[in-house]
Amino acid sequence: MTKKIYYIFTLIGSLLLSSCDSYLDIQPVGQVIPNTLAEYRALFTTAYNTALNDRGICEIRTDIATILQSDATSKNSLGDVEKWNDVNPNASTRQFGWAAYYTNIYYANAIIDKKDEISEGSQEDINQLVGEAYLMRAYMHFILVNLYGQPYTAAGALETKAVPLKLNTDLEEIPSRNTVKEIYTSILSDIETARKLINKKEWEVQYSYRFSTLSVDAMESRVYLYMGEWGKSYESSERVLAGKSTLVNLNNEGDKLPNEFTSVEMITAYEIFPNSDYAGSLLLYPAFLQEYEEGKDLRPNKYYQANKNGDYTSIKSGESRFKCTFRTGEFYLNSAEAAAHLNKLPEARSRLLKLVENRYTPEGYEQKKNEINAMSQEKLITEILKERARELAFEGHRWFDLRRTTRPEIKKEIEDVTYTLVQDDSRYTLRIPQDAIDANPGLLN
Repeated sequence: MTKKIYYIFTLIGSLLLSSCDSYLDIQPVGQVIPNTLAEYRALFTTAYNTALNDRGICEIRTDIATILQSDATSKNSLGDVEKWNDVNPNASTRQFGWAAYYTNIYYANAIIDKKDEISEGSQEDINQLVGEAYLMRAYMHFILVNLYGQPYTAAGALETKAVPLKLNTDLEEIPSRNTVKEIYTSILSDIETARKLINKKEWEVQYSYRFSTLSVDAMESRVYLYMGEWGKSYESSERVLAGKSTLVNLNNEGDKLPNEFTSVEMITAYEIFPNSDYAGSLLLYPAFLQEYEEGKDLRPNKYYQANKNGDYTSIKSGESRFKCTFRTGEFYLNSAEAAAHLNKLPEARSRLLKLVENRYTPEGYEQKKNEINAMSQEKLITEILKERARELAFEGHRWFDLRRTTRPEIKKEIEDVTYTLVQDDSRYTLRIPQDAIDANPGLLN
């Protein structure tokens, strides 16, 4: 396999090569070439099944998570990730993903390219699948640019090189990196195209990993939030909440956790953060526990459990039932943050308090309500960001939230040694994985 092909297919293996040779105009012996809607749907299900754990692993680079030092396997694999040692890490250090995202982009491009040739399906269902492909392509590029590109809101970031845009299935193309601005422009274009095609408002529970009409608004809300486009993010967030606004009330015994795929909050149950390989070795960083108000906030007892050593692990991760890409809790926070920046303080307070009401005891909520109602714009924005950290911890948001906002200094005490990520540290942007660079040295340019 040439280095050109290796760029996309490092992790695809025999499954994709046997399933998708039709896109190279090769008819493999004994293999079925996708032609019908059912066959293309089955093909795209493979993309939905691709494990994407990087957002979850990034939690250990933040102030909310650490690794269990007594677990030698995780320590060898993730120790340097937590310490931001990206230049000369241990040889056994887990590399962040690259090929998996481009594999999914290839699946999406293959469906987009063949959209007019798909047979044996209604136009509505074909449009739905093609729309999902556009949204998948947008989402994969969005994750990639937020792992390996400068934060959109950082000074001068828009013209900096990030990752390659891949908008076709040409395996002979030697990719070069596009700018942050070019990637976001493509993401927004794909979202708009998806909006015109996706028509499924809600999937049955067993198919809740698939994108829906609400997923389009949800993704747009998040993308504009990362861009600091407050008005557009607010409008998208409100469209999400107009279509689905239910929250889990943690005061009700027996209710599911908000990020369970069968939860009333679920919009799209695609990703899992982190997977079972690492979940047991990720601990709540001790200082972060103090961010929850003891006796008032219900989440410490609902979201975490103490082990025999008194360390806390996340309950809401590590199992397949905790698949979650978009849920309503996030969009109360997105709406509140965007509204606060727009100086729509009553709207911001209303959205924030609705979430708080479902996460605090009744007595704790009344006290918190009085505090929030008295906050200035600046303090309210700070409180919303703190609430994001408390609510979305261990769901793959914290690292990206730190990047898109202030990129603050973080200090961690690990085995009696202090490690520091300074304000605006260059390590807030990950290095492109070495195997991708080895395959295509042009990625360094």
